[in-house]
Amino acid sequence: MKQFTTLFLCLISFTIFSQDEKTKGIFYKISLATTLAVNEDYTIVENDSGPLINPSALFINNTIGYQMDTRTSVGLNLEYNWQHRQGLHFLPVFVNLRHNIITDDDNFFVRAGYGKLLEIGSDFEKGTLYKLGLGYQIFDENFKNSWLIGLDFSRKRFGFRETEKISSVAIFLEFMLF
Repeated sequence: MKQFTTLFLCLISFTIFSQDEKTKGIFYKISLATTLAVNEDYTIVENDSGPLINPSALFINNTIGYQMDTRTSVGLNLEYNWQHRQGLHFLPVFVNLRHNIITDDDNFFVRAGYGKLLEIGSDFEKGTLYKLGLGYQIFDENFKNSWLIGLDFSRKRFGFRETEKISSVAIFLEFMLF
């Protein structure tokens, strides 16, 4: 077993460090996203009513994935979701598939994901997660690392027999390391 683990680690490090271009290989991605909601107490006349638009949820995501070619990648995600308006916490683990519709110096992409909401304590809800998104990928001068920005639609089903639902559209900003 020790020999298999050593061989596996050698293959992964060879793949990571032998990359000369953005087309194939293992990557890591970190993401920060938020959903926005209109402040119902906002008034134009009063200064102390707060801003018109407030964040209503926060998402922090870590992804380990594999870029198969210039168009397609797959990733395994672990995410923390805090829906502070509803007082809910989620820990989704999901797989996503990203496909670049336009590949050029920068990419325009669509992506989809499906996974489970883990119940790691009494504060976290158990259920399923569905995601659809679109965005824009901007590369650095070496075409290895990149920034991704876009919108994600997500649907969480949880509670007794997954009868509770939350749907949201989030604005995301991600940094991807090859």
